[in-house]
Amino acid sequence: MYDDARHLHAPANAQGDSDPEETQEWRDALLSLLDAGGPQRAREILDMLARVAGESGLAWRPGLNTPYVNTIAASAQPPFPGDLAMEERLASLMRWNALAMVVRANQAYGELGGHIASYASAADLFEVGFNHFFRAGVPDAADLVFYQPHSAPGVYARAFLEGRLAERDLAHYRRELAAPRHGAQGLSSYPHPWLMPAFWQFPTGSMGIGPISSIYHARFMRYLSHRGLLDTTGRRIWGIFGDGEMDEPESMSALTLAAREKLDNLVWVVNCNLQRLDGPVRGNGRIVDELEALFAGAGWNVIKLLWGSDWDGLFARDTNGALRQAFARTVDGQLQTFAAKDGRFNRERFFGQDPELAALAEGLTDAQIDLLKRGGHDLVKIHAAYHAAARHAGRPTVILAQTKKGYGMGEAGQGRMTTHQQKKLDRDALLAFRDRFELPLDDEQAASLAFYHPGPDSAEVRYLQEKRTALGGHLPARPVRAEPLPVPALETWGKFAIAPEGKEMSTTMAFVRMLGSLLKDPTLGPRIVPIVADEARTFGMAGLFRQVGIYASAGQCYEPEDIGSVLSYREASNGQILEEGISEAGAISSWVAAATSYSVHGTPMLPFYIYYSMFGFQRIGDLIWAAADQRARGFLLGATAGRTTLGGEGLQHQDGSSLLSAAAVPNCRAYDPAFAAETAVLIEHGMRAMLEEQQDVFYYLTLINENQAQPTLPDGVRDGIVQGLYRYAGHGKGEPAARLLGSGAILREAIAASQMLADDWDIPTEVWSATSYSELARQAQDVERWNRLHPGQAPRTSHLERCLGGTQPVIAASDYVRAWPALIAPHCAARFVALGTDGFGRSDTRAELRDFFEVDRRHIVLATLDALAREGRIDIECCQRAIARYGIDVESAAPWTR
Repeated sequence: MYDDARHLHAPANAQGDSDPEETQEWRDALLSLLDAGGPQRAREILDMLARVAGESGLAWRPGLNTPYVNTIAASAQPPFPGDLAMEERLASLMRWNALAMVVRANQAYGELGGHIASYASAADLFEVGFNHFFRAGVPDAADLVFYQPHSAPGVYARAFLEGRLAERDLAHYRRELAAPRHGAQGLSSYPHPWLMPAFWQFPTGSMGIGPISSIYHARFMRYLSHRGLLDTTGRRIWGIFGDGEMDEPESMSALTLAAREKLDNLVWVVNCNLQRLDGPVRGNGRIVDELEALFAGAGWNVIKLLWGSDWDGLFARDTNGALRQAFARTVDGQLQTFAAKDGRFNRERFFGQDPELAALAEGLTDAQIDLLKRGGHDLVKIHAAYHAAARHAGRPTVILAQTKKGYGMGEAGQGRMTTHQQKKLDRDALLAFRDRFELPLDDEQAASLAFYHPGPDSAEVRYLQEKRTALGGHLPARPVRAEPLPVPALETWGKFAIAPEGKEMSTTMAFVRMLGSLLKDPTLGPRIVPIVADEARTFGMAGLFRQVGIYASAGQCYEPEDIGSVLSYREASNGQILEEGISEAGAISSWVAAATSYSVHGTPMLPFYIYYSMFGFQRIGDLIWAAADQRARGFLLGATAGRTTLGGEGLQHQDGSSLLSAAAVPNCRAYDPAFAAETAVLIEHGMRAMLEEQQDVFYYLTLINENQAQPTLPDGVRDGIVQGLYRYAGHGKGEPAARLLGSGAILREAIAASQMLADDWDIPTEVWSATSYSELARQAQDVERWNRLHPGQAPRTSHLERCLGGTQPVIAASDYVRAWPALIAPHCAARFVALGTDGFGRSDTRAELRDFFEVDRRHIVLATLDALAREGRIDIECCQRAIARYGIDVESAAPWTR
């Protein structure tokens, strides 16, 4: 008899059955088929019957849930390849050291936080991976592992036993600033590559970021292989995530992509400890059932790992399916209660539900019932699940591993509502934890939370090191071995932009033309990754479809409608463009995979992700922040930038804040160029910084969709463009009375205002192109700080001070909120006036919008006159005349109030 079909012998449920006798005959027939042909033949017949049902119009389809038991039958488990007792002992030592880290930090300082219960539940899931599956080595051969963030103390505890971290490092968990003063390395709260660049690869602390990132990293590995850049065959991505984390939209948003792309290099392990931060994940239901249906429906291979080996005997004796029926009617809230209670309670409340269950437990003591393991705590069962996942072909795999949150913490936290917040344990709880895991600590060592290391020559450490050596080395690790990538001279790909001779184009159009030229470079071109979120035609990129193609793992299996056109849609397995559909979260995840390829794969790539600027930092800022954490290198292009350039689109599409958000990301260099020449200079500078100098920075450039005559790049301004400010022009005779700063779409308004001030008011002014207020402010802050900390030395001067020294008023106009140009206000000695687009957007023409937000040339003129009047340099009556002359509505409400 096929082992996994034992439960089919249970009597048919007659409730609602019009013919129980016939039903039993069908059951017997299926059992006979299993006996004679095995499971594969049974699947073939069942698939055929499902097709017949569909073809006949029968409104039926198979359910997506299977019984609440392990997917892999005991008889199908491979032999465990390690020393089971040794590995259980190692897991216990790591549990203790992880617990000691958190509790010591909170006993000593009371405010550092940390988590015990998550790693207590996931320790065995990690250990089987570390000992048997997670491969390390050089970047182009290693597996990628996304770690459940709250389990970081356990990963540190393993590194301690491996000799990679010292005891003093563990003692400085969450004390990153104080640690160096004590000769220690501070350990970050969660996985943070920016803080521990040789250790962590992927930041996962913001829930949902790890899951979506792992999917797009898996797809990007296939992209590298299909394009012939790197052979990723055999490499795998493992993600260990929480069941509560699956509620995040990012966790679920790309499941169908993983199945559609047949990413069998991807394995998720969902730690189903049934508990979120405050209580059950699904108190009145079963999260395992919900996730099984979700993943199976999305096309994933689902492996349920629910019950440990101790349950095998109970299932074997359960000929009538009593256990399965009991699990089918037990919700997670009750399972959590069972986890929190002892063996006696479980005997009475679970096994005592009916006589058949009680009979199954008769041979077990209360202590044995208490020690019945859930599947995620059984190394043998975990290994069987991982082994099956690693060998599954054609689909991504998810392992739903049931555990107990706070496993082993007893009354102090196991399965309790408050366990996630448990930071401290009293003496009795510590001694109980020691006894539960048979730790080699005396009472005083346990009570004092002594870290335990068996010694570098101990059997435990030798075993652990041998296992890691066989798998290629230690993990986590972030080796950076990428060679610099040469950047072609700007004149070879952007001459049309720096010397356009007045030709009309938008900076968006100019960027796409530059990108097309860069793609032709024999060295850099293959490393460029153009990325769009279903807006390539909007941005004028359709010509690239034919030039480099759109990546599709299956190639193009159809004849496109526009096959005869010059701009026809072309997909190819070696296509270069990543066209992600309407998913900004997916597109930025692809960008991150490419932007970190230099460290993850040892293969530097240069991604350009172009998108509607409004749908960048505002919509996916958390993913961009995670990109910064993992030291991404690449370009983000905010197209149709500003609040007045996308006239007809209105409130939801007009961007007035992305540059301000970008300015808050420390390693993001944000620019708002007005001209194609400025854009070209910034792209060249960024490429050299990231590819040749290998700086851990990324660039955000805004792009304008307004076709205008483009000026030739003046001599001697390249450095000013990069630093954020250069003098563009002057109008009028004599010393300038004021300085007008403009950027992006509003620079031309400032230029026009300067001419109006000269022509209408005989006031000379000069115009400055402010390509980046954030770069100006950062450098000014650096200089200000240096001067403050070095009072006895000659003071330094900032680029901003050298440009705008003196007392002439400064009027800065932007297509972004006032806070963007106001970043430099504290560093300007002269009167400073910021004009911006605060408020909600509207649908209208560009001219109407600039008037509405009071950033057009007329308002810049008025702001200049007002500043000069308040300085006593002109009569205030000039302002009244200007209002009348230019028809400015003084009674309208401020735009930010409307």
